[in-house]
Amino acid sequence: MVISLITKGQKINDRYKIVKTIGEGGMANVYLAVDEILDREVAVKILRGDLAEDDKFVRRFQREAISASSLNHPNIVEVYDVGEDNGSYFIVMEYINGMTLKNLIKKRGKLSLTEVVDIMKQLTSGIACAHKSMIIHRDIKPQNVMILENGKVKITDFGIATALNSIEMTQTNSVMGSVHYLPPEQASGKATTFKSDIYSLGILMYELLTGSIPFKGENAVEIAMKQLKEDLPSVIKKDPTIPQSVENILMKACAKNPMNRYDSVMDMYNDIIACLDETHAKDKPYVYKYPEHEFDKPKKVKQLKNVDFDNLGGTLTLKKKKDGKVLNWLVAVTGTICVLLFLGLAGTIVLYPKLTEVAEVVVKDVTNMDVSKARKTLEDLGLEVNNELTYKSSSTVDEGKVITSDPVAGRTVKKGKKVALIVSSGIKGVVLENYVGKNYFEIKEKLEKSGIKINVETEDINVEGNEKVDENTIIGQNPKSGTIVNEGDSIIITLPNLVTDYPDFVKEHWTYEKVVEFCTKYGVTVEKATKETDEVAEGTVIGQSRAPGLRVTSPYTLIITVAVSPAEVDEDLTE
Repeated sequence: MVISLITKGQKINDRYKIVKTIGEGGMANVYLAVDEILDREVAVKILRGDLAEDDKFVRRFQREAISASSLNHPNIVEVYDVGEDNGSYFIVMEYINGMTLKNLIKKRGKLSLTEVVDIMKQLTSGIACAHKSMIIHRDIKPQNVMILENGKVKITDFGIATALNSIEMTQTNSVMGSVHYLPPEQASGKATTFKSDIYSLGILMYELLTGSIPFKGENAVEIAMKQLKEDLPSVIKKDPTIPQSVENILMKACAKNPMNRYDSVMDMYNDIIACLDETHAKDKPYVYKYPEHEFDKPKKVKQLKNVDFDNLGGTLTLKKKKDGKVLNWLVAVTGTICVLLFLGLAGTIVLYPKLTEVAEVVVKDVTNMDVSKARKTLEDLGLEVNNELTYKSSSTVDEGKVITSDPVAGRTVKKGKKVALIVSSGIKGVVLENYVGKNYFEIKEKLEKSGIKINVETEDINVEGNEKVDENTIIGQNPKSGTIVNEGDSIIITLPNLVTDYPDFVKEHWTYEKVVEFCTKYGVTVEKATKETDEVAEGTVIGQSRAPGLRVTSPYTLIITVAVSPAEVDEDLTE
């Protein structure tokens, strides 16, 4: 049975408690959830019910999701878990509290040139990591890229990328959205390659620069035909301030003929990081080496005059001869090539596991090393070090030195594993002010922006005499004001637990009405008892079931004894 409706509070795999829906799509819905084992927020993507009943689709979903879980890159959303619960297939991912690039474009229109370059550097770096792991994304579009407030981007949806090929282009809105970024070879039904992702990255970059997609249409088929037939519009004509070096990146990435595109995403990355340098100020327009619109057309050959085998390492030219000898020669050569290809394929199948076996190494400790030395130490092990460094404040490690690595020292990993370096930015001290008497939430926001963590403690405070204090008023802090704390350090903020004690109703001559008013305020029920006396005025409290000074708790029933005047005695009856 497939779960058709996911509700708040429901648990997936008896572990991930659903908090709310954060995204809906044609193929899957995404929920914010809490991992109750690791006590962290996660995003849970659950495959749509009708697709979950398609075995072929499910197999692709699981295979690609498991492959994606092996990717480790700061610009790729981390996949934590993949599984099935009561017929529903799910992927558990890192929760990103940000917006999609698509929503950012809708909100702001085109972005600044420096913003686009920064975003594209991160995207190409992330996709290059996937390609190195032999994973093609196949659905790169701004809807599948999240951006945080600090400008960091995260690529999503590696888990179901392959499955897109099995859906008709007119079936869902998500595919309609994907077709705007669809490479020509995919639009014509051919297999995708690494260069297909490069084309989609180029279209995405065009949209960031202009605020609009280059190819529009009333339906997916019309858009796909434009991807096949129409040249990419010039961004310089839309915005003359855009350098030729930037347009050249688009032209090379979005070439119709894959042979005219970048050979790898890393080549595109290298052009992006250098495109705004002065050395590229006078770049000329990129010229395609191969035909753009004829690469897929079969050539008609009326008669066999010359056969060119350049790709075999040399040129074999055959002249037309009598008796059909040329044809026999061609058949012989073709047969030989086929045999060689077959033998090569068979050898590959046998030897491939051995050829691809990767040795394992233990990550060395690079703490307190300069970045260059740490990089060399790790690269000498056969590991790859991220170009992008992560900086963190530290009071124990000098500025510019390595604090730690990810994976950490002592971990056994395969050669070629990508390692991130966390580098000290030195001491970024914050001088604590006197926060007593201030609102907790205002101080919390201010301190957390400076990287200071807050731990909250409570202290009982009697309401009586502290009427100006509420539950969000800070009543204490540790360390005290004037202390310097560093980014990543913690401070203790004390908040009041407002309490009250029972007054001495008898000694203070409270009236019954006043006691009822007090008890109602604190949720206490009052029961009235009476006692005849002429020692105090009628209606005065002369007894209470809870002693003065004890804590007022709710719910509780308090018995109050009230004085009443003695009944008058008839003297005649006593004679």
